[in-house]
Amino acid sequence: MGLQGLTKQKIEEKIKDLRDKINYHNYLYYAKDTPEIPDSEYDRLFNELKELEYLYPELITSDSPTQRVGEVPSEKFEQVKHKYRLFSLDNAYSQEDLTDWYNRIQKTFPNEKAIELFCELKIDGLAISLSYEKGIFTRGATRGDGKTGEDITVNLKTIKTIPLKLYSGEVAEIPEFIEARGEVFMPVSSFEKLNEKRRQTGEQEFANPRNAGSGSVRQLDSKITSERDLDIFVYAGIIEGNSNPTTHKDTLELFKKLGFKTNPQSRLCKNIQEVIDFCNEWQEKRFELDYATDGVVIKVNDIRKQEELGFTSRAPRWATAYKFPPEEVITTLLDIEINTGRTGAITPVAILQPIKLAGTTVSRASLHNADEIERLDVRIGDKVWVKKAAEIIPKIIGVDISQRWALSQPFKYPETCPSCGAKLERKEGEVITYCSNLAGCKAQLQGWLEYWVSRGAMDIDGVGDSLVAQFIEKELIKDPADLYGLTMEDVLSLDRLAEKSALNIINAINSSKIRPLANLINALGIKYVGKETAEIVSQNFNSIEQLKSASVEELSSIDGIGEKTAQSIVKYFENQNVLSMLKKLENFGVKLEEEKQKTIGEQPLAGKIFVLTGTLESMERNKAADIIKKLGGKITGSVSAKTSYVVVGENPGSKYEKALKLNVTILNENEFLKLIS
Repeated sequence: MGLQGLTKQKIEEKIKDLRDKINYHNYLYYAKDTPEIPDSEYDRLFNELKELEYLYPELITSDSPTQRVGEVPSEKFEQVKHKYRLFSLDNAYSQEDLTDWYNRIQKTFPNEKAIELFCELKIDGLAISLSYEKGIFTRGATRGDGKTGEDITVNLKTIKTIPLKLYSGEVAEIPEFIEARGEVFMPVSSFEKLNEKRRQTGEQEFANPRNAGSGSVRQLDSKITSERDLDIFVYAGIIEGNSNPTTHKDTLELFKKLGFKTNPQSRLCKNIQEVIDFCNEWQEKRFELDYATDGVVIKVNDIRKQEELGFTSRAPRWATAYKFPPEEVITTLLDIEINTGRTGAITPVAILQPIKLAGTTVSRASLHNADEIERLDVRIGDKVWVKKAAEIIPKIIGVDISQRWALSQPFKYPETCPSCGAKLERKEGEVITYCSNLAGCKAQLQGWLEYWVSRGAMDIDGVGDSLVAQFIEKELIKDPADLYGLTMEDVLSLDRLAEKSALNIINAINSSKIRPLANLINALGIKYVGKETAEIVSQNFNSIEQLKSASVEELSSIDGIGEKTAQSIVKYFENQNVLSMLKKLENFGVKLEEEKQKTIGEQPLAGKIFVLTGTLESMERNKAADIIKKLGGKITGSVSAKTSYVVVGENPGSKYEKALKLNVTILNENEFLKLIS
């Protein structure tokens, strides 16, 4: 390399010069899309810098272009408070919704005939914030609940389109502090390559680019993140100082000059009709892009007007997100695959001739149950119409009878379990068919164990689907209680597991022994008993022993538990295999009982029944439920005439609609916080 005779100062200057050149060419390539040098010359500069830093490691800085490699795996992500809150967006689903939103804005500015609006494609990725102090990238975090997120700085450093040091060549001065907001995503082409690789290695495929991108950027091992092809578009930010841009468009221009990648598919619109034209244009063109977009974000361009319009408790009044309607396409039904779930439920899945749908390749779709197959009269070989519910889950919505093969036959639903061969059962009045082999069906055991270790149940970190499959294949586990009897030798016998990983798994299993009673009840996998019902049950019983002794009448008298659920609970505890498993859990030290929480003061919510729906900004729903219970209230999973309050967060479901119909008191988050304060 010709370093002979160079002083340490000269070498330091050479390293700085190389970094500046590489940062400049990164800026041209990623921010401006106007590269000046071929890839081979860029690689030469980069390799020269790597070699110098290898020889002089004391000269390596955190903002060096070489510092995008993954680091030592983390045990977990640290929670961090956002300096500035990240808000959600309200949605618009039609031109009428957009016009109504625009009319509300115009009422605030009655003297102006038209309000300038800025349109950007809404990227279907993971929202993040990036903090820069004196131009150096210092922290990156997920959006989280808007106030608190997860620190994923190390992972974000591996994404080449995130500058480690802001570019100063086109700005007069680098601001002291900048927080950029953006959306990390995986390009569709990269998503397809990743899934092809996972197919070849027998790993489970990702459902869509959003899941793949989100899962990649939230890896505890940043080396895995560095191997995934991730990208980012910055769409907003906060600049501390007095010389801030006066419009959103100018803000994006400044961010682009600083080296951030912004989406070129954006437009400044003079009125709402131009916005509608932009939305209609991209509703058709979006599938030509190499990234998934599910709508358009529209913002008031003038920042002074944004400040005047302000925010609701969860979203800015000066912005909205128009969601594209779901696309429908036609393809061939190649086969109907029958799967057995954790409760023994049989689920038919349509195997399709692969098609492009809403930006991804779709080859499978849900058929729900036997009645749905009969209703659609769907047959193997049919041409079927497919759409994505909420742009995520493919669903067959109809059959083109005109293209049906003349000799086609109605689909014959199986009479035996595809996993174990046991007889299938379907009770009168139910739509689901079940495998009758509760104790010996491997598919049920696989699903049950996957559910047992999941976050809403026993929350055993590090035990994923592939490990569960190996436990069953090697016959180490016959029911979930056997997890707690695993030894280091057992875990080390699994494929590709080092001693440290095995120890972490054993520790995680042992830590789960003291989960709350509601988690354990949920993990048991009782038919019709999910997370919310388990919470209700745990409020009324102190232990599994008490629950085991409860009658149908006693259970069904509890608000939120119907007779069908009560019968299912009683039947569950009549099963000798279940009783044997519970005894093993007790012997292994799993906590099967729980002391009731101590009451607070005068119990101001005594006798009040609450239903929680949607996502709360200030706390998780389980924490809200704990507070309600401490204050004497009760939580139920369904809205009825007995319900006192329905607490509504972001994206409420059908419970909100039912509360309106029954005229039940509805509390938004602020009203709820006042009630419990």
